[in-house]
Amino acid sequence: MISTLRHLQYASGHIELGMFKEATTELDAISKADQLLPAVISVRIDLHMHAKQWNRVIHFSRELSRLAPEDDKGWVSHAFALRELELIEEAQAVLLEAEPHLKKACGLLHYNLACYACLLGDKVEAKRRLVTAIKMDKSWKQEALEDPDLKALKAIIAALK
Repeated sequence: MISTLRHLQYASGHIELGMFKEATTELDAISKADQLLPAVISVRIDLHMHAKQWNRVIHFSRELSRLAPEDDKGWVSHAFALRELELIEEAQAVLLEAEPHLKKACGLLHYNLACYACLLGDKVEAKRRLVTAIKMDKSWKQEALEDPDLKALKAIIAALK
């Protein structure tokens, strides 16, 4: 009998190789009792993210956020899938809901909120969130300079320290 951990390792390898059917087979082979483990749901999110199956990402991300609200992956993946479906206000709302649950500093949350604010035309909020993200991790500045979602802030970003 193969352990849940081994199935997750195999599934992750298949996902990286673009072998989504095989990854699904590995995930489906996990015992029913373990299907709701955050680690299993997390790999399912990875599978559907790579396959660009946004509605499935939303489904599993909601479940992960419900089971492990302190884990940023569920929230950020949910918002990203909504962003890919061009539902920017909804994506922003998901991350604003997540913020009190994420006790640790989460630069990715602030960076994505900057992107969504910028896309919605709120440059002041976008800059505020981006400055917060960059304070947490300087590498966000370079990422922001290349991000089409932040194009409207390019001159402001270049001037940030």
